[in-house]
Amino acid sequence: MHVDQWVGKAESSKERIAPFPANAMAATLNHRGLLYKDGDPLPPLWHWLYFLQVFNLKDKGYDGHSKLGGFLPPLELPRRMWAGSRLKFLAPMNIGAQLNKKSTIKAVTQKSGRSGALAFVTVLHQIHDGDTLCLEEEHDIVYREKPNSDAPEALAAQAPRDSTFSRNIEPDPVMLFRYSALTFNGHRIHYDQPFCTNEEGYKGLVVHGPLMATMLLDLVRCELPQAVVCEFEFRVLAPVFETNTFSIHGEPDDDGKIIKLWVRRDDGALVINAQATLK
Repeated sequence: MHVDQWVGKAESSKERIAPFPANAMAATLNHRGLLYKDGDPLPPLWHWLYFLQVFNLKDKGYDGHSKLGGFLPPLELPRRMWAGSRLKFLAPMNIGAQLNKKSTIKAVTQKSGRSGALAFVTVLHQIHDGDTLCLEEEHDIVYREKPNSDAPEALAAQAPRDSTFSRNIEPDPVMLFRYSALTFNGHRIHYDQPFCTNEEGYKGLVVHGPLMATMLLDLVRCELPQAVVCEFEFRVLAPVFETNTFSIHGEPDDDGKIIKLWVRRDDGALVINAQATLK
């Protein structure tokens, strides 16, 4: 099958939203004294802890992901990364509820960039509680060629230094392991340092893009505890390694309804650009 024939392909799943993953995520983010129980609303982006793809170990690819050619198209580009998402939070997703998720491949786009051939797959995720649509997410996955060891490092844009509120983060392998375990993510760039440096050409273990996006909305929760996020979008622009410290930032607009958010690496690079819209 040509990869374009994957457009429209869909899969569905059901899951009870159990308390444990939420409580483990809260502990990973260093929340204090908060235990989630049935009936509590799930914080935004924590749905990524549920509806996980489970596959046999023999069906893994060389990088620890599942092999391509099932739900995702078999693109002949080995490096697969989460490039960003656009989300609408339409109704609460409560812990203890039985929710339904449908994922549909919306687009497959192949192009050429400075680093060689690349492709983007956009997947539409919809989560329902009965007949109520709770969440709609467009998820962009980028596929790239293996790095050329002689290729110069891409110059990253510089992130703003000043913001209304911010937090410094010191990642470590335990943090990355916890998030990989919570999301059943076997991608070796997050825990296998020889693979990162020798095979993928990275400087160290890579911090998960969705983990940093979750930290951005957790920053909003801490600074604006009464705020209700109705939309969120983010784009990953550069990697962060467990050897880097980084900072997360928020800057509300004049009426406080839109918050510009970003992740700044310790060398000043703009890692993630994001925006949250409040009700």
